[in-house]
Amino acid sequence: MKAAQISRANGDWELVERDIPEPGIGQVRVKVDACGICHSDVLVKEGIWPGLQYPRVPGHEVAGRIDALGDGVTPWSVGQRVGVGWHGGHCFVCEQCRRGDFAMCINRKVTGFDFDGGYAEYMIAPANAIAAIPDEIPAEEAGPFMCAGRYGLQRAAQLRCSGGRRGRDSRHWRSGPPRSSVRSTDGFQDRRDQQRQRQTNARAETRRTSLHRCDGDGCGS
Repeated sequence: MKAAQISRANGDWELVERDIPEPGIGQVRVKVDACGICHSDVLVKEGIWPGLQYPRVPGHEVAGRIDALGDGVTPWSVGQRVGVGWHGGHCFVCEQCRRGDFAMCINRKVTGFDFDGGYAEYMIAPANAIAAIPDEIPAEEAGPFMCAGRYGLQRAAQLRCSGGRRGRDSRHWRSGPPRSSVRSTDGFQDRRDQQRQRQTNARAETRRTSLHRCDGDGCGS
């Protein structure tokens, strides 16, 4: 297969021939249909991401189809359209994972950084790091959704659910609010300040109540 790799920090791009990789336990092989280009890929090219091992194939905006399954992979199937994004897997056992905060897993992997990404005809990905892609979305449009598009839409959804006004256009979160939208952020800031004040008051009330209950009860004895 063909792959575009970086062999060393600050090295040139190399178009090389590699053997088609085989998936291991809990992994899938993806036949890449399209892979978006992200500015973060420069961290691989320049070698400024800690722990990088070379040669490395970047690319974390991947759209393709499952070509092969490793042992123990369910419920994915060969031929299914999937995407692979920045988040390249998590351990499920650290404190962050047990809270459901998989993106902050202390053992998390990053696609195209910790393992080879989508600048190739085929790639291997952990089964817990892929997402299904609807058939009606073209691969060249689905790929970028695995990175910037995904997080932009996620942030917009969070704001919509929270009632926040900031970021009616997700560009406001990526590059800061434009001058014309500064006024629309005032309500958001006021609500945030009010929420922080309520939290401060609640903590103070909790401490006051705890001290009151301990008076005369021998707390701590």
